[in-house]
Amino acid sequence: MDEALRAVENSLDRPSAARVYDYFIGGTTNYAIDREFAQKIRRRLPLIGEYMKTSRQFLGRAVRECARLGVRQFVDIGSGLPTAGNVHDVADEARPQKDSRVVYVDNEPVALAHSQLLLADTADPARHVAIAADFMQAEDLWERVLDTGVIDARQPVALVVNAVLHFIKDADDPDSRVAYFRSRLAPGSLLVLSQMTNENPRSDEERQALADLVEYYEGTTNPGQLRTSAEFARFFGDWELLEPGLVYAPSWHPDRNTLFQRTPSESRVIGGVARKP
Repeated sequence: MDEALRAVENSLDRPSAARVYDYFIGGTTNYAIDREFAQKIRRRLPLIGEYMKTSRQFLGRAVRECARLGVRQFVDIGSGLPTAGNVHDVADEARPQKDSRVVYVDNEPVALAHSQLLLADTADPARHVAIAADFMQAEDLWERVLDTGVIDARQPVALVVNAVLHFIKDADDPDSRVAYFRSRLAPGSLLVLSQMTNENPRSDEERQALADLVEYYEGTTNPGQLRTSAEFARFFGDWELLEPGLVYAPSWHPDRNTLFQRTPSESRVIGGVARKP
């Protein structure tokens, strides 16, 4: 507990991507430093909150489709702060027999603590757990996932990395980490990926605003980079993309609540789901 408290204290001197995300989608687990940063980027990109809500909506639709396809195990890496539409909620709603199992993974101490509290109150501890691990330490992360006893690596798993990869620069080699996770998953597993993109800006002004967004995040706990669809597609490896492929998130199995449904490219979020042969 002392270590967790120290980690929380050490994360409060800079804005946290998880807490900024929480603020934009209507959560309350954020601090003044996060809210000030959120307002700064909103002044530059007025629709930034809608972009983040788009990522969250994509997560829900992707999990629902994975469950519909019969996958009952989920590992959500970079799960962030719990809010409406968590993976276990969506999976249990999609499968009324409530046989889905979920491991949430995050390295943000505030996010982890709140996830554990939420699961203690609302989830089934035999099927749903939250653990601390770092995407960048892929082998250690996967070992911790399996140590929970919740996931059977011999059976298909839906691995979710939603709105995370834009916080990892190419120089930090996200490719080898994603490839490692792909190698550990059983045939029939599904890979759910999304991130913000800088392609097809509506104007030079928006192109500069997106560049400024990346620069702003340099001063947070989570610097990163935006990618085009062509740059992002490599993370799926040779896995088969499910229809409709790698697309703007609002075009991926939209429902009546989907933001940017009429103008998907304005969402600034791309995503897809692929199956392991």
